[in-house]
Parts: sequence; structure tokens; C-alpha cells
Amino acid sequence: MSKKSKQQHLIHKYLCKPRISPQSMKKNMDIKDLVNEYSKSGAFNAGRLAEACKLYCHMIDENATVGLTLSGAMTPTGMGGIIISLIENGFVDFIISTGANLYHDLHFALDLPVHQGDFRVDDTELYEAGIERIYDIFITDELLFKTDKFIQEITERFSIDKPISTADFHYLLGKAVLENTPSPHLSFVAQAAKYNVPVFVSSPGDSSIGMNLSYLKLKNRGIIIDTDLDVLQSTAIVFKSRKNGVISIGGGSPKNFYMQTQPTLAQILGINKGGHDYFIQITTDAPQWGGLSGATPTEAISWGKIRSEEIKNHVVVYSDATIAFPILSGYVLSIKRQRKKKCLYKYLSNYITELKRRIK
Repeated sequence: MSKKSKQQHLIHKYLCKPRISPQSMKKNMDIKDLVNEYSKSGAFNAGRLAEACKLYCHMIDENATVGLTLSGAMTPTGMGGIIISLIENGFVDFIISTGANLYHDLHFALDLPVHQGDFRVDDTELYEAGIERIYDIFITDELLFKTDKFIQEITERFSIDKPISTADFHYLLGKAVLENTPSPHLSFVAQAAKYNVPVFVSSPGDSSIGMNLSYLKLKNRGIIIDTDLDVLQSTAIVFKSRKNGVISIGGGSPKNFYMQTQPTLAQILGINKGGHDYFIQITTDAPQWGGLSGATPTEAISWGKIRSEEIKNHVVVYSDATIAFPILSGYVLSIKRQRKKKCLYKYLSNYITELKRRIK
């Protein structure tokens, strides 16, 4: 190839996308209009957010099994309401979360006040007043004690004589929230149980829910959480799904717990599905510190966690999730029709049985 021909080839390769023109802001714009303007520019993280919005819609069109992973303090910000909308519309099929997000979700169902606060305060004075701070959110000792009491009293009612997974426990907890709280419609744990959406916690001892369950064991009234069952149930969901995708808020343990389902199948069980099909992450982390709250999408390819031929189906949005996730969710909810719910929790036992047959 001549130098000129090579130059023309490279120009065609790298200048194949549309030209950028100034974005147009108009009165009465909705989320769809805003994202479309982001898409016209395609620049920086507005461009990545627009790509994520289109990719999420594509996941829905492909009837992919959509996981949602949650790290950080998301539910105290009120984000649980967005998750409820996604569940109700069939746009989230299972969830992997920190225990803290589930614990704080319960405050809203119990009608316990979570207050707007400020980060420019004297934390010693907050401690003296019995107020806890989550950056610029305030909660109280009384709220914590009442939530703890609810978890303890509800769990003591469960009649369970064998180890269960976190998804099993949160299903029972969600059902109890539906029946025993004044505002269950404000709890995504309750609505997940209502619609049979499994909710896993990758590190169940690392939260106030885990603290309360451990306390009950001292009273010989506890239950046994078997985290091996979590690994098997989440892996079985991926095994049974034709296509898989995830919306990862933050990263850390919940993200890795989702991503490891593919290596569990390929490396441990000898069932190679080739990796996950779709990946969207919203994070404020940066890869040069050794990861991206877990592996970057390209790094994950080396582990067999993501399909190598599907680079276009991976998007990382570097943004505060309280900004980007509402836009992402609002766009999908405005564009796509409600999807038939997969009700995966009802089928977990059958999925495990099929997985056992496959490895024999």
C-alpha cells in the first residue's frame, strides 16, 4: 500500500463518525432530547453516557438478562426509587448489592426520616446529638435502632432449618417488608420480592444487616447464610440466560461478584459461554490505580469475563452515579416499552438442578 493510500485508509478509518456541531438547548427538553444532544457531540463523558443509554436500550431489545450491581451509599440518596421503576418495567432482572444499600433502603419502608444535611459541619457535634452523616445526608441513632429492631424481630419469625443464600434471605425480608411496614412501595427490597427479582449481597457480614444476624446467633435464634449458594445461584442465572448484561454502579465487590460468574462457568465448571455480552459501568474511579473498582472492560476480556469480539458493547461512564444513573434510567424508561418480567427468583432451584446435570 502506498503512503498516500495508507493515509486515505487511516482518514476513512478515524474520521468515519459525524462532525461535531454546537449542542442545542431548548425550552421543554426532556431526557431523551438531552441524551440525543449528548450523542450529537459524542464528546467526553456526555458522549459515553449517551452510548450507555443506547446500549441499555439494545440490551432490552435483545431480551438480555440484566443484572444491576450497587456499591457506595446509593439508597440514602433516594436512588432506590429509580431501581423500583426499573424493576416494575422489567428492565432489571437481578441485583447484587452491598448490604448497606439494603439496610438503608429499609428506612424508607419504615417511614423513618433520612434528612438532607451538609458536609461542612462539626462531626463531633453530630456525634453528641446522635446524628450520623453520610457525606451530606443525616440519619439518627433512633432511626438505626428502629431499623435494627425490625430486622431482628422479622428474622426471629422465620422458620428455617437449613442454610440459605442471601437471595433467599432478602426474598423473605422483602416479603416481610411488604406485609409489615407503612411504606413498602418505597423499598426496592420489598418490590424486588414482589416481582421475584433475586437480590444478592456479595459480602453479607459487611453491613448492619449482617451485624443483626450475627447478634441473633448469640441468642440461638439466627439463620445460616451460605455464600456458596450465592455463587451457585448467580452463576446458574448466567448459565440459563441466552444473553447477559450488567449496569454496574460504582464497582468493588458487587461488580466482581457479577463478573466472576463467567469464570465460574468456564474455569471451574467447564462450561464456556465466552463471557458477558454487555457491560455498563458508572464510576468515579480511575484505571491507572490498578483497576476500575475491579477490572476494566478490556482487562476483563483476559479473564473471560467479557466477550472479546463485543468491544462496542462495553461502556464506562466516568461520573457521579447520582447524576448519570437517573439520566440513564430515565432515558430507557422513556424510550422502551415495559418488558415481560423474568421473575428469576422463582426458578433458582430449577436452574441449580440443570447446572448440576450439566457438570455430571
